[in-house]
Amino acid sequence: MIHLTTFYWIALLASLWLGLAVGWISVVQRGAGVSERWRWWLVALATALVAAAFARVVPGRAGYWLDLGLLMSAIYLCGCTLGSWLRGRAISRNAPAE
Repeated sequence: MIHLTTFYWIALLASLWLGLAVGWISVVQRGAGVSERWRWWLVALATALVAAAFARVVPGRAGYWLDLGLLMSAIYLCGCTLGSWLRGRAISRNAPAE
């Protein structure tokens, strides 16, 4: 993991900034979202990928890219969450009092 952060810190920082930007500019969706069935499949897929990365099931270059992709995805999602939270704080602070 230290190797990934040492050599790909620019890409990791870019995924954080991209996540912040997407979280900031995205509007809140009030729709149905993902169905319950798809949600379980996506959770199972994410869990399987993380388990494969921790167990080092995928060897060589493919395992290296799996680790990097999971790390970048996690940082991106954290950036999205932080950007959305910051926008909510900024808008709620500037909202007119009723």
